[in-house]
Parts: sequence; C-alpha cells; structure tokens
Amino acid sequence: MELSQRIARSRPLATTAMHGRVDAMKARGEDVIDFSIAISHFPAPDSVLQATRDALSQPALPYTTVGGDAGIRARLAAKVVRENGIAATADEVIVTNGAKQALYQALYVMADPGDAVIIFKPHWPAYVATCKLLGLVPVLVDLPATITADFLASLPPARILIINNPHNPTGGVLSGDEIERIAAWLKRTGTRAIVDESYEKLIFEGAHISLAARPDWRDIGIVTLYSASQSYAMMGWRAGFAVAPAHVVTAMETLQGPITAAAPMLIQLALAAAFESGEPAAMLADYRQRRDLVLDLVHGLPWLTMHCPASGPYLWGDISALTMDSNQFAEQLLSEHSVALMPGEALGAPGFIRIGYISDDIATLRRGVQAIIRFGNARYRSR
Repeated sequence: MELSQRIARSRPLATTAMHGRVDAMKARGEDVIDFSIAISHFPAPDSVLQATRDALSQPALPYTTVGGDAGIRARLAAKVVRENGIAATADEVIVTNGAKQALYQALYVMADPGDAVIIFKPHWPAYVATCKLLGLVPVLVDLPATITADFLASLPPARILIINNPHNPTGGVLSGDEIERIAAWLKRTGTRAIVDESYEKLIFEGAHISLAARPDWRDIGIVTLYSASQSYAMMGWRAGFAVAPAHVVTAMETLQGPITAAAPMLIQLALAAAFESGEPAAMLADYRQRRDLVLDLVHGLPWLTMHCPASGPYLWGDISALTMDSNQFAEQLLSEHSVALMPGEALGAPGFIRIGYISDDIATLRRGVQAIIRFGNARYRSR
C-alpha cells in the first residue's frame, strides 16, 4: 500500500528514534547506558499516586468535555494564576495528552500552510518536525547568549515565535529584561508566541518568569504550554495542558475532538494533583548533585566545553574542538562503548552533544560519563 506524500516526506523524531534503538538493544540483552533522553529515576509525587488510587476506586470514570473536566481546568487555571502570574480562567485552559499534542494543536489553529515560524536553535526537535507536518516554514535562528532589542529587530517576519523557557538543551532561563524585550517586539510586529514552559520546576539558578504574566497577554497572542513529564517525573503519563485566549482554546478543542477527544479522566486527575503538589525540592537537589558530578568529571578536557546550566535535565557539550560531526561521534560511541547520547545535529547544532543525566543511579551515570571521556580522549589523541 502506498503512503501519502506528506508522511513519505517526514522522518521520525531523532530523539525518539535514538531512544527506540536503545530499547531494542536492551531487549536483545545488551548493556546500554542511555543518555539520549531524560527519564527520571524518581517516581511521580505521592499525591499523584494517591489521586490515581482514589480515582480507580470509583465505580466509573466518565468521558469529559474535549478540553478537560471543568473542575480540573479550574484547578489548573488557579495554578498558573498563583505560580506563573498569568491571569487565566478555566475556559482558557485545555488539557492535552502531553505537551506535544498542545504544540501541534496550537500551531494548527494559529497558522496556515506557508506561514513562517521562528525557532531558536539549538531546539527541541518536535518544534521543527511539527511545523513541517503542518506545512509551515520553520525559520531557524541561532539563540544568542542574551536576547537584545537589536537581535529581535534583526529577526525576519513570521507568524509565530516559539520560545522554550527554561531552554532545552542549553538550560538557559530568560531574564525579566529579556522577557520584556520579547513582549515589546511581539506587540510591535504582531507576531504571536508559543511558549513552552515544560521545565519550569527544574530551576537551579535564577527565577522563571512567564511571558504571559502580563495583563495584555491575550492581545499579544501568547499560548503557554505545560507538561508534568519533567517537572514532576511523569514521563509515561502523557499529561500536559495549554493556556491560551478562550477563542484559541475553542479552536484547539475543535481539532482535538476528532483526534483523541478528551485526555483520560484518570490522567486529568493525576495532572491536577501534580501541579498542586508543590515544588519538587528533593528531585531538584538530586539533579543538582548529578549535574555538578558530571561537570566535575569533564572539567578541563581539551575537546569538550560544557557550561553549567541554570535549569533542566540536560547538559549541553561543545565538541567542535574534536569534530563537527556529532552524529558520527554518537554512532561510534554507541557502537564501541554502548553509551547513547543525542548528537547536536538532531537539535540544529552540529559539533555539540546533549546528555540526559537524570536516569539510572549515580554509579551508572559516572560509568557512562567516564566511557564518553575515554572515547573522546582516544579520538583527540589520534587526530
């Protein structure tokens, strides 16, 4: 049977493809250390597990309206008012099966085929892949160390700007001044924004500020995405939501209805419980310890530069002193040392590697990083 032209032109996400390869290797009994993505070794919060147990003890779990149960949406709206300073109401919240679904639906209803979408690189691969699936034109722009007014003025015209704050993979967190400059640029140009705040709870230094934490967020046209996956160690739950002007939420519901309808009520209850569970202090302390361990291990290497990230479950390493072909680096590392990481090409940045450091135990983390060091050192000496 022939496939459609639109899917024949598409490719699987590099992140999920690499993880799938690792899973296949493990299924064959191979001992593989997987740094290609970030899957927390922490369980979901106790309140989430209890909410799930309570829900399963009920005689039935109902269908809900497509955008989510009214009570759940009200609880999530209260969360963004309280924690993010976004003056949103329940009808401005839509519950989705993870942040990827929210991203797809937001792009679908906010832009038409041929419209340009600015994406800063390095980038989460789903931004580009989703744009291409929808016939949008991704415009990739190098993310500067600081977003200035001059930088914003240099950007090409576009329908939408995608912002990831905190940022995957660099771990950068936008300052208040940068947020204000972006908001002013959006107002001046009429560009809309999709802001991915999936890593909002994983802040080591600085403070997270939402772009939509302003009274004119609806007029500017800001959609904010949230996910429980990283902030609450709920990767397999596929629980997310978006905050958008009410008419945008209604449009997203129109799309979601024939695709998946509502997210499962069980997941909606778990999602609300997660975002009401408070700050994940123990998890954050553990991640900080792991981050610092890896930075200590790689400190001083002549072929690898790795700055200390202010947030997130990833470390972003510059290996351009060794090679610009990080795809080959990753392939040989996996083949020779059974350690998987994400090559920078997958995120729009050749000559870099991304390490997810929150899986497994400390001993495995140390063993995997030491294997990377041995591999890189050997290549550097043989140049």
